[in-house]
Amino acid sequence: MKAADLFIKALENEGVEYIFGVPGEENIDFLNSLKNSTIRFILTRHEQGAGFMAATYGRLTGKPGVCLATLGPGATNLVTPAAFAQLGAMPMLLITGQKPIKTSKQGQFQILDVVELMRPVTKFSKQIVNGNTIASLVREAFRLAIEERPGAVHLELPEDIAQEDCAEILYPANGSVRPHAAAAVLDQASAMIEAATRPLLLIGAGANRKKVCQALTAFVEATGMPFFTTQMGKGVVDERHPLYLGTAALSDHDFLHCAIDKADLIINVGHDVVEKPPFFMEDGGKQVIHVNFLPATVDAVYFPQLNVVGDIAYSVEQLAKRIKDKQHWDLSYFKSLKTTLEQTLTKYFTDSRFPMLPQRLVHLLRQRLADDAIVSLDNGIYKLWFARNYPCYAANTLLLDNALASMGAGLSCAMMAKMLHPDTQVVAVCGDGGFMMNSQELETAVRLKLNLVVIILNDQAYGMIKWKQQDMGFANFGLEYKNPDFAAYARSYGAYGYRIENDAHFQQTLDTCLSASGVHVIELPVDYSLNHEILNVLLKEKTCEL
Repeated sequence: MKAADLFIKALENEGVEYIFGVPGEENIDFLNSLKNSTIRFILTRHEQGAGFMAATYGRLTGKPGVCLATLGPGATNLVTPAAFAQLGAMPMLLITGQKPIKTSKQGQFQILDVVELMRPVTKFSKQIVNGNTIASLVREAFRLAIEERPGAVHLELPEDIAQEDCAEILYPANGSVRPHAAAAVLDQASAMIEAATRPLLLIGAGANRKKVCQALTAFVEATGMPFFTTQMGKGVVDERHPLYLGTAALSDHDFLHCAIDKADLIINVGHDVVEKPPFFMEDGGKQVIHVNFLPATVDAVYFPQLNVVGDIAYSVEQLAKRIKDKQHWDLSYFKSLKTTLEQTLTKYFTDSRFPMLPQRLVHLLRQRLADDAIVSLDNGIYKLWFARNYPCYAANTLLLDNALASMGAGLSCAMMAKMLHPDTQVVAVCGDGGFMMNSQELETAVRLKLNLVVIILNDQAYGMIKWKQQDMGFANFGLEYKNPDFAAYARSYGAYGYRIENDAHFQQTLDTCLSASGVHVIELPVDYSLNHEILNVLLKEKTCEL
């Protein structure tokens, strides 16, 4: 069997549905073998688009998404998506091509050591040097990509190896059982929780698995313990729950941190230090129990007193059964603070000034979207407003990246979500800066006949950095630019384009787009003038009644 054919068979054996990519000369044999496969090839307009789609497939399914690029510049364009998946714990396989390794007449043309290039941003990076090793390497790559902590893996297929004859062999996927936390550790954790006076539950990105969602909801119901989330832990437990306090969009100085400061014990489920810290630990401060698949990576702001290591769902279920003595818990402060939190977060929801405040956008979207609708965010200052103000009713319904926090991913992630959930409302919210980094994927979305709404927040600047610049007392410098006519730009790709004139016009346009087929791009002028006043000044001046 031809080695390229075996590679495709090995991917089919792993249940691969899609390969996203931009092929080159070095992938011709692989592409030809893919032509008759059950795997659907999705051609994108840039390797980053392919990588972000593959990573989001992994995030939403738990199975590795697969992307393809050629050597040299094609491979380097996949480095950012690889880091996106690696830091965000999204299983993904990157496949790159290479010149012949046995004989070549092209010198060093386009040659980079891609295997070494990928090594720091993946769990596993390997060049295939013999066609007979393809099946075992594919199986090993998939095993590593899925194994906790999930992430990116990379295989390089040189031209001449792809053309080799090799034995047809496949390896069955071998399921593994996650280890359970030891009973003694669970007993110690439950004793710490029972001894606490004001315990508080924190839900992080690692809890974003279906079984964990169920277990945590049951834990909250059984214990009556208030909870909050990290940005990537949003929606694990329905945020309409009366015990939900909010999301730690900032590391400090938000009203939610009044509750964190009041707590004497935090049960931290599924968080790791890759994600921006939801709070800072201090020596002699509160105690923290770390519940996760792996022990905590200790750093200056996170050093838990106890690690409960093993399958998260099992650990949470066992803790819920063990906790009995809780009559002395005093949770009244948390419950009273919830009213303050709600009043603070909803303050500008009805403010119809134009250009539109991000808080108003968050409110209008939540009003109109179904419970299971998916909002995919690019990266910008608006991400903080969505994290703080947008309640999620189910896991993975607000796709944001708080690990690598790369710009340019929002549109591609939304496209992947729509492909996986064609009957679910999907809206991409992108800043003008992030959108233009991979805006060409509009053509891919139109070609795939996706029904998708894309909202571009236009402030003609890199707004997140302007906010930081202002916070540091620096003059506004070097961050402003001019944008195209986004409505006309969208129409040039065959999408529908709209430029909003006022609040009522946005509401009417959004309703129209959500109920129509096709790709709809809405250019929304946005007002970020309150970012500094609220996030940098007012929140830091707040007082907590401790």
